[in-house]
Amino acid sequence: MTSPTDADWRRALSRFVNVIPHTRELGLEVLEASPRLTRMRLPWHEDLLGDSARGLVHGGVLTMLLDTACGSAVLPALPAPEVCPTLDLRVDHFRPAVAGLDLLVEARALRVTASVVFTEGRVWQSGQGDVARAVGNFVRLGPRNTPPEFAQALFAEENDHA
Repeated sequence: MTSPTDADWRRALSRFVNVIPHTRELGLEVLEASPRLTRMRLPWHEDLLGDSARGLVHGGVLTMLLDTACGSAVLPALPAPEVCPTLDLRVDHFRPAVAGLDLLVEARALRVTASVVFTEGRVWQSGQGDVARAVGNFVRLGPRNTPPEFAQALFAEENDHA
């Protein structure tokens, strides 16, 4: 395969987040994907509430969103897709996310080494400003520990059944 375009990466990361049961069920949508930036949207729904009396989103939702976005940003930053589980994720919460508004997240890979990919991400709500940020480190398992069909599954055509 030739070098993937940003549109190829958007489709690949959409496929990636739709394989994960909770992100699929929550409707996480990939808006933009490239080696420079990954941007996603989590549509609002009541299941995101942690404090229904005050209308506040559960902090675990923000952590999941940042982990998914940062992990997704790793893939286009690598020379070839490989499995890279979360090694460490630190989340700083600036203010509560409120009911009724979608959650937007963007992440980028800051540095790729032979063993670790360093990332950062942020979550915000339209008109409300930043809600949280994260610094995430992902361990590179390399080609030896990545199934050969991993990249093929990411970039499979819609009508493929790979």
